Amino acid sequence: MQLGTRWPAGSEAPASVPAALRPAIAEVEARALRQAQGPRSWWTLTWLEGRPIAELDAGWEVFQDASGEVIARPFQD
Repeated sequence: MQLGTRWPAGSEAPASVPAALRPAIAEVEARALRQAQGPRSWWTLTWLEGRPIAELDAGWEVFQDASGEVIARPFQD
């Protein structure tokens, strides 16, 4: 795994965040931050097997699967 970067939810994503993930990140923020209570959430961008994964510490992940499809979902146990 290659560590990427962190940024606060609700702010502009860094240039290192792939363009393919940005619309899904904005959609998650619209849903998750609207319901958020408490401290500000942060995104963490990492890379696994060459694919980007953005995780919001409020319980969401946005990633590209092997076929290139972007998936946004709550964390799964």
